[in-house]
Amino acid sequence: MDVDGFWELIERSGRAAETKDARLAWLLEELSGRSPEELIDYQCLWTGVQARGCTMDLYAAHWFVFGSGSLDGFEYFVSWLISLGRESFESVADCPDLLIELPQVLRYLDLKRDYSGSKRARSRGMQRRHEEAWPEFELLAYVAHEAYEGITGSDSAALYEAVHGRGVFGGFPLIPALGGVPDGEQWDFDDPTELVRRLPRIARHRGL
Repeated sequence: MDVDGFWELIERSGRAAETKDARLAWLLEELSGRSPEELIDYQCLWTGVQARGCTMDLYAAHWFVFGSGSLDGFEYFVSWLISLGRESFESVADCPDLLIELPQVLRYLDLKRDYSGSKRARSRGMQRRHEEAWPEFELLAYVAHEAYEGITGSDSAALYEAVHGRGVFGGFPLIPALGGVPDGEQWDFDDPTELVRRLPRIARHRGL
């Protein structure tokens, strides 16, 4: 599997399923029909793409747009961003400031306002829409692990070992106690001048 094949699978899963759970099921079935070598290919590509999103400026964009500074939440957000497809992911990875212009982000922010704005919005249907639009997709990162375990009978540690054996290492997970931080220059998120300089679209969204 090459990078084009990887993105084709990610994008096909989005077209084939209407919910996150259905998308995971579709990908699991698709990957379970591949060879162990193809699954290692897929996981290597996933790891490389995910690492591309593990940057300080994208972390800052996530922080300011969604009001969340959790490193775990950032990792799950990058998985969600990958789920949007190659064009959306690469545009935001190249220019994190474009995050605020993604239609899926704007739709989520509208839903979030509606959800928190009235009792009527707390209906079960609104809760489901809010959960589906939530900009995190943790389990997408592990679907190849489940397929690999089913095919080979080995646990996910064997898949990690195979990926590392090819010299592929990712940026996640970020473990502060071990000095884990996103790549790139660290900067003061409390400095509005830096926010305007680095993320001008997001700064305007915040009224700066």
